Amino acid sequence: MLWELFVTFLKIGFVSFGGGYAVIPLIEYEVSENGWLSSVQFQEAVSLAGMAPGPIATNSATLIGYKAAGPLGAIMSTLGMILPSLVIIIILAALFFRVQNNKWVKSSFYGLRPIVTGLIVYAAIHFGFLGKQESGITWATVGTLLICGVSLFLLLKYKLHPFILILAAGVAGIVLF
Repeated sequence: MLWELFVTFLKIGFVSFGGGYAVIPLIEYEVSENGWLSSVQFQEAVSLAGMAPGPIATNSATLIGYKAAGPLGAIMSTLGMILPSLVIIIILAALFFRVQNNKWVKSSFYGLRPIVTGLIVYAAIHFGFLGKQESGITWATVGTLLICGVSLFLLLKYKLHPFILILAAGVAGIVLF
């Protein structure tokens, strides 16, 4: 079990372009395939990981490892998740200054943007709406869409600080829900 956790999160760590939210679907797939957590437990773990300080993918790996195999599982999952980034950053830092203006390098980074954006949108939809047990449009869905829409409008139009929007969304959630 410990080796499986390490190898699984090592693989995820190697493809975690775009940050933690972009790999949540991949983590969910692996957790489901290995039967480490139920769907509800996974959503709870990711929600808790998102509230904790630090990267959500690493926090998720730690919580999933802990729930699946205790403290050693948490350590192995975390090591598997962070080791690829550490190795890649060390190698890239040594090489990047030599190739940073290369056309191919710039193009590849532009090419990764759409898939990263798509994976983040998928995670937002999945956890914001589809993860709920209820089906169809509910007052909770309408309230969530309202908070999301108003927050996005205020962010884009008035360039409000995200911290202010987070606080306002929390208050709106208390009022609406």
